[in-house]
Amino acid sequence: MGDCLDLLLGVVLLTSPALGISSCFFDGWTALYLSCNLTQVPQVPNTTKSLLLSFNSIRTVTTASFPFLEQLQLLELGTQFTPLTIYREAFRNLPNLRILDLGGSRIDFLHPDAFQGLPHLAELRLFFCGLSDAVLKDGYFRNLASLTHLDLSKNQIQSLYLHPSFRELNSLKSIDLSLNKIPIVCEHELKPLQGKTLSFLSLADNHLYSKVSVDWRKCLNPFRNMVLETLDVSGNGWGVDVTRNFSNAINGSQIFSLVLTHHIMGPSFGFSNLKDPDQHTFAGLARSSMIQLDISHGYIFSLNFQVFETLQELKVLNLAYNKINSISRNAFYGLDNLQVLNISHNLLGELYNYDFDGLHKVAYIDLQKNHIGIIQDRTFKFLRKLNTLDLRDNALKTIYFLPSIPNIFLGGNKLVTLPDIPLTANFIQLSENRLENLNDLYFLLQVPHLQILILNQNRFSFCHQNHAPSENPSLEKLFLEENMLQLAWEAGSCWDVFKGLSHLQLLYLNKNYLNFLPPGVFHHLTALRGLSLKDNRLTVLYPGDLPANLEILDISGNQLLSPDPDLFASLSAMDITHNKFICECELSAFIHWLNQTNITIYGSPADMYCMYPNSLAGVSLHSISTEGCEEEEVLDSLKFSLFVLVTVTLTLFLVVILMVTKFRGFCFIYYKKAQSLLFKDPIKGRESDMYKYDAYLCFSSKDFEWVQNALLKHLDVQYSSQNRFNLCFEERDFMPGENHIANIQDAVWSSRKIVCLVSRHFLRDGWCLEAFSYAQSRCLADLSGALIMVVVGSLSQFHLMKHRSIRGFVQKRQYLRWPEDLQDVDWFLNKLSQCILKKEKKRKKDSTIQLQSVTTIS
Repeated sequence: MGDCLDLLLGVVLLTSPALGISSCFFDGWTALYLSCNLTQVPQVPNTTKSLLLSFNSIRTVTTASFPFLEQLQLLELGTQFTPLTIYREAFRNLPNLRILDLGGSRIDFLHPDAFQGLPHLAELRLFFCGLSDAVLKDGYFRNLASLTHLDLSKNQIQSLYLHPSFRELNSLKSIDLSLNKIPIVCEHELKPLQGKTLSFLSLADNHLYSKVSVDWRKCLNPFRNMVLETLDVSGNGWGVDVTRNFSNAINGSQIFSLVLTHHIMGPSFGFSNLKDPDQHTFAGLARSSMIQLDISHGYIFSLNFQVFETLQELKVLNLAYNKINSISRNAFYGLDNLQVLNISHNLLGELYNYDFDGLHKVAYIDLQKNHIGIIQDRTFKFLRKLNTLDLRDNALKTIYFLPSIPNIFLGGNKLVTLPDIPLTANFIQLSENRLENLNDLYFLLQVPHLQILILNQNRFSFCHQNHAPSENPSLEKLFLEENMLQLAWEAGSCWDVFKGLSHLQLLYLNKNYLNFLPPGVFHHLTALRGLSLKDNRLTVLYPGDLPANLEILDISGNQLLSPDPDLFASLSAMDITHNKFICECELSAFIHWLNQTNITIYGSPADMYCMYPNSLAGVSLHSISTEGCEEEEVLDSLKFSLFVLVTVTLTLFLVVILMVTKFRGFCFIYYKKAQSLLFKDPIKGRESDMYKYDAYLCFSSKDFEWVQNALLKHLDVQYSSQNRFNLCFEERDFMPGENHIANIQDAVWSSRKIVCLVSRHFLRDGWCLEAFSYAQSRCLADLSGALIMVVVGSLSQFHLMKHRSIRGFVQKRQYLRWPEDLQDVDWFLNKLSQCILKKEKKRKKDSTIQLQSVTTIS
């Protein structure tokens, strides 16, 4: 109860400056006098339970300093700005005190009877008080029958000769003697602690045994007849020899957890002056019933043969933050009960089949932040109890070695693709890799029993759909933040990626550059309760875009203009801050809903503001009035009749327009069929000319598959006899072995037109840009419009203007853009065909550009 109260008060102290609360006050239970320039203990009511007096200048504490405070449980006198003098029975009037904190105060004088009269004192903090050996050997802690925790760290203690009164401290469980100056501890010094069980004993950072010569035959076992749940001897500068001698000396003492961090065992990388631990180093701990050994933060380079063979009861072994580069055969021999192995933050580069032999019960292996690039196939195969494998932040490029285990961490590696291997897991973490193809996502969604899948910060951007939609009845949480799903979805592929995830409850799609949601993409997510679309580029949400049973939605940081409040009917909470609202009458329904909804709206009202018009930019939506936006009342009969007539006429006209627009692709096909029946095909009758090819298609080799499906199969005569053009492209028509520049020049001057398919890959391809320059040179030479530029994908004007040759073209000429809507493709191909067939008239230097831009019909 006292510890909880102390923790609560600590939170109050940390937060009170931010809350603007005075540091000198009394509320009936707590007297808070921090930094109040006090020079003596203030008088407080007898109802006080906590008295905090740190950061003052109190010099003396005597019996008269305190009135009789029967209810006081916590007293803090630490960190006084002046030296502190504590006289005999100074705290006698505090009979129920549980915690006494004097830490951080320099104590010039401490009477040996200073702590008498405190029968219920459980925790005494005397850290960093400048105390000497006398505090231990002169009986300062007599009669403290309830004392459990004693903190004497950061003092000037040089000897651990304990006063016989320590034998009477039957409640004592924890002693912290770290950061003193204790060079040696022998059996006779700790004799009063024999027969006791301590949960924690710290002798860390004392240079213990490291700067003196120890005659262990005289010193003997300092922990004889003790039971230590945790012994901390970290930071004492122990090498292999000191560790071995210490282990042999304490042979037989029961130490369940030994903490030996920040040691100097091992030669590190590139040195040989210090030794790695061998099978004799820890041999003396064979009868200590040790369960946990922490030898992290050192310089161990190699795990030698049977180095831990005597620690047969060990369950947790921490080897993190060493320099381990190799694991010898049977290094873990004898660790038959080990369950947790931590070898993170080392220098391992390869793992072999024999590395973990002997770990029959290991359940958790932590190998993160090494340099592992290769793992043999059977390295983890025979670890039957393995439950969790952590290989984050390594250099892995494949996962053939993976066993079927519940939890797999593989984030921060170099995985480009995933092999189709049998895999079973409950949890898979693959963040910060280089996965691009959504086929890998389809594969992972088919892993049996998978419940949580984390794929943040990959590169998912395209899809060659070889997998059927996943029927996964177990997946509950899917994280796909910071990918590029927009590129895949705008190409019309993988719209069914979430189909079959009937038990998915949480989906994160933050930062995927989404400017639209494919129709029905969430239709099958009937169990989805939470959806995050934060930080995308969505401008509108349509009915049916959101799952019907959705409860929590984060759509902040998008570009929503006038959201429809009916879309949010199922929600219980949402975040819609930092969008680009247009504060006109179209937004009035949303503003009205926002002011009256019972849905929990996250974020500050100031974060929902107008972006347009300029007069309202930055104004909170909660401050916008919707007056004047209501519809007019009922019209009179004459006006109503006229209204009905106009409305019906306009509706019929709009229906026709909408039908034509909606099915414009079919309309265009029927138009072309009718044209072919009524008129002779101009291609069949066209005259031959001087050109070898109708057009030279210039594109990046990385776009070949798309170009083949989108253009060549519909235009090139060698792909189909129904096509009309003899096209030239590098993969088929360039002469092998001939200079690439010569091939490009020949293609440019042998073709009637040059069609450059400018994509992101095109802009990164030096040969493509070179071909574009040659095509421009031809246009200048014969004063023609032979160059046709087609922009593919979501390239903005900014991306095009970054390249000098392309910048000159787009500044003076217009270009085509590949349509986003699939039904516009036939129309686009017809337009491109007309551009290729069009013969250029002789023109003057100031002739105008004939090529008209093609815009996408949304």
